[in-house]
Amino acid sequence: MTSVSGVAARRSTGQDGRVPVSDTLLNLTENPDFWAGESCVTSDDDPRELRTSFPVTGGYALVLDLDLHTGERTLGLRIPSSSEPVQLAYALPGEPGPAALRWWELDLCARVIAWEDPTLPHPGLVVALLSPFAPVTADDDETGIAAMREAAYRSLRRDVPPAEPSGPEQTPLPLFSGDDWWPAPAVVSPQVLDEASIAELSRPERAVRDVRGGSRFPREMLADLVRRAAAHLREAPRQRWYAETRPIARHIHDTGDLRAVPQLLGALTEAGCDHPTVLDALSEPLVTAEACWMVETLAGAEPGTLLRHRL
Repeated sequence: MTSVSGVAARRSTGQDGRVPVSDTLLNLTENPDFWAGESCVTSDDDPRELRTSFPVTGGYALVLDLDLHTGERTLGLRIPSSSEPVQLAYALPGEPGPAALRWWELDLCARVIAWEDPTLPHPGLVVALLSPFAPVTADDDETGIAAMREAAYRSLRRDVPPAEPSGPEQTPLPLFSGDDWWPAPAVVSPQVLDEASIAELSRPERAVRDVRGGSRFPREMLADLVRRAAAHLREAPRQRWYAETRPIARHIHDTGDLRAVPQLLGALTEAGCDHPTVLDALSEPLVTAEACWMVETLAGAEPGTLLRHRL
């Protein structure tokens, strides 16, 4: 599975000349305090604000503005032929999440972003960053969304230096050979967030702030983006070798049996598929949520149907 640290290692642009996520943001995502909404400004040299754009399709992009001092995050929608985004919502640490996006809209956009940019696999950084703007509502599949969000937060990885050698330089006397005399140094986990933090971030919010009813909310622009993204995703598996392997994807989707994923991966590779997002999602070690979204896409199925079957 491609991780955030893997993104940092490849500084080439993604498909269609897309610009990778900045090193500044990647460094922030390796800090647990960032995900807790705490200030990440430690000196006057640190940036206080950061903007990241996630192109989706048709000239539309989701734009995230971060205030690194207060923890405030603002989500905007950039429309075609415009450089400045239209604000969708802002989120403050500890306050109810703004329901600017329905979960299925975020999921759809994240799938298209991942399909077009191999440096941003799904579920991954996009879902982790934008989930506060798509809180669970009464109409959503709570279990499936929690699984996707958990997978997104677990995908956050950091480079960990090799452990320092520990223990005596030569064989000690038996009395002094126990572990108490030569304790091993603490091992740093490559996973940014521990399981307790992931559970806290993934739990559904019971109080949400609905901002979609406001007179200034860009409903028509967002609806146009969603239509274009859905059409883009429907068209993707009809291209080249994906159509040839669709029966295998349909079989996996209909049976819910992921044991056939290696067969699908082999068929794609043999057909000449070299799309990193596709191959990574279906490769070992297999992540259920990541494999499910790719199988659903290749099968031309409704997003989330295989994952619900698996859960």
